[in-house]
Formats: sequence, structure tokens, C-alpha cells
Amino acid sequence: MTGDPAPSPVDAIRATARAKVNLYLHVVGRRPDGLHLLDSLVVFADIGDALVVRPAADLTLAIDGPFAAAVPAGDDNLVLRAARLLRQRDGAAIGLTKRLPVAAGLGGGSADAAAALRALGRLWRLHSAPGELARLGLELGADLPVCLAGGPRFVGGVGDDLAPVPALPPAHLVLVNPGVKLPTAAVYGARAGAFSAPARWREAPADAATLARRLAACGNDLTAAARRLAPPIDAVLTALAGRRGCLVARLSGSGATCFGLFAAAAEAEAAAAALAAAQPSWWVAAAPMLTADLAWPAEAGFATAGCAAAG
Repeated sequence: MTGDPAPSPVDAIRATARAKVNLYLHVVGRRPDGLHLLDSLVVFADIGDALVVRPAADLTLAIDGPFAAAVPAGDDNLVLRAARLLRQRDGAAIGLTKRLPVAAGLGGGSADAAAALRALGRLWRLHSAPGELARLGLELGADLPVCLAGGPRFVGGVGDDLAPVPALPPAHLVLVNPGVKLPTAAVYGARAGAFSAPARWREAPADAATLARRLAACGNDLTAAARRLAPPIDAVLTALAGRRGCLVARLSGSGATCFGLFAAAAEAEAAAAALAAAQPSWWVAAAPMLTADLAWPAEAGFATAGCAAAG
């Protein structure tokens, strides 16, 4: 990566690190090194953490927001690790407003790191060859490539194989977390049973109901393990499935966040309001499911298509 010889001054760059949702997740094998091989359909919800980067002499990170206390601010923070991987000579003051729950199956840390890579790339006027940023991000975690791609993708391998998804219909998501942190490694370690077959399809679902029928033919292979480790997941799934208009209720990623898929915004919002009122200790949010790639900071210098090509 090289710096622009004549960078223009930039005051601040803002980005949103949106929630990643696994509409289905199959464990299809395991590598000799112990890493699991996946087949998953990943989408993003129009809700997430906020990130802003500004020029500075040193590299610093300040965190606020409702889930700030749950995020490490030191060297282990994924945003700082991403910045150090990308950094050449300049510093930056990074501000992160943490709105998504932590260790929740929403890819929050990876989404934050992906947003940081994009925003810092523009701030520092850096450029990468196609796929370079995705390969860099994979050093930080399996969710980084798809978070960098920023749109619906079939995800395979250990997160490094990305493939396009047939057009998805408009739909809405209700996300619910019972307030339980569930480390990904623990869930994979507790998983038992045979491997599943891939569940991808080629035809575009005509509407949300058709999408739900396709999803009904697959599942999340981490659900049983997550439920054993975090029993409140059962109550969340039952509550979501019982709301009017819910087409499918499922665990996202390794949990403990679950999602309900709805066709109409009004039904999703009504379900979220009812769940929040009935369970004040739960984190509940309704948001549209994004069917196109995310809008990253303009002129970031990295091609989204290059990240998809990494698979």
C-alpha cells in the first residue's frame, strides 16, 4: 500500500458498522488445524455502531455508547488492531459509539474493525490491490472479509470464501439479545454431531415469505450448543416465533442474539415494541434487512468488489 503524494486535508470521516446476521449457518467440515468450515448466508441490518476518525499525531481510541463498558479499549481491541495493521506513518483519533451488544453473534467487533479499515484508508489516503484488504482483515477474524464486502454474501471456508447471493426481497429484522455474552469459541467447542450439507440456492426469492420458506429448509448448526450454554435463548426464540408476522425465528451466528424475519416494517416494529415491554432486560431492535452492499465512506480507496473476489 502506498500513500498519496499530495493528500488533501480531511477533518473527520464517519462510518457505520452495521450488525451482521446469519440467516442460516451450516457447519460443513473441519480443517486439520481445528477450524470449522462453514456455509452461511450473511446479511446486514440497518443498525450498528458509529465510528469517526480524525487526524492526530498518535493512534488513540475512545469508546462511548450503551455497550462501551463491555468493550476492551486496550491493545486487544479489534479496531486498534485493524488500525495497526493498516498504519504506515500517521496517527488517528478514533471514536467508537458502541450500540450493539458484545459477544452476541452480530459480528460487532469485526464490523467495527472493517469500518475502521475503510475510514482510515480514506484518512491516510491509502490504496490496495483487489482482495488485499480482505486478506489483511482475515488476520483479525473470520467475519472480517464479509464485513468488508458489506452486503449479502454466501460465506464458505473459514470465512474467506465469499460468493454473490441472488437478489433478496425487502424484509425486516427484529434482533433480540437476552443480555448474555456468548464467546464464539465456547459455542464451537460445545458443538456435537455430524456435519451438514451446503444449503445455497440460485433463484432469487420473490418475496419475504419465499425467503422464509427457503430458510426453513436449513438452520443454524450452532443452536443446540448455544442453547446449552445460554438457556435464555429458548425464551427469546419462543417469544420471537410467537409474534404476529414473524416468518422465521433463528439464532444469529454463535448467539446469543436471535432474529425474527418479517415482511412488513409495521409488524417488525410492533413485535420489537411488545418484546421490549415484556422483557425490559433484553436488548431489542427492529431494522430493515439491507439487500445491497453497504455505503462506505466515499473515496476510501478500497474496492468493495475486490473483497468479494477474495473468495
